[in-house]
Amino acid sequence: QVQLVESGGGLVQAGGSLRLACAASGRTFSSYAMGWFRQAPGKEREFVAAISRSGGSTYYADSVKGRSTISRDNAKNTVYLQMNSLKPEDTAVYYCAARYSGNYGWDVRGLYDYWGQGTQVTVSS
Repeated sequence: QVQLVESGGGLVQAGGSLRLACAASGRTFSSYAMGWFRQAPGKEREFVAAISRSGGSTYYADSVKGRSTISRDNAKNTVYLQMNSLKPEDTAVYYCAARYSGNYGWDVRGLYDYWGQGTQVTVSS
């Protein structure tokens, strides 16, 4: 029903910035709350940030709070993750996710209905 395609990943030096984007298919993008998760080698997929359907509420993992900003442009069916002051520990595959249900459990993987293929972010020392 919904296809998600991430972009914007790449190699960046510590202290640098990246802006990830997730483009969604369909005409009902605004019906979905959106989230970003990441998975490093040997680790479980972990929550990074989420945004409500209207964009009025945002949520962040402690590890990225103050350094990252999630936003959405419903007219473009796109959600963004601006990441600043990147650290080597930010290195991971970043996944975009969508959920029809919302307003709770922003960090719970099982509550998201659709996932993108992921985009690699590598932060060098």
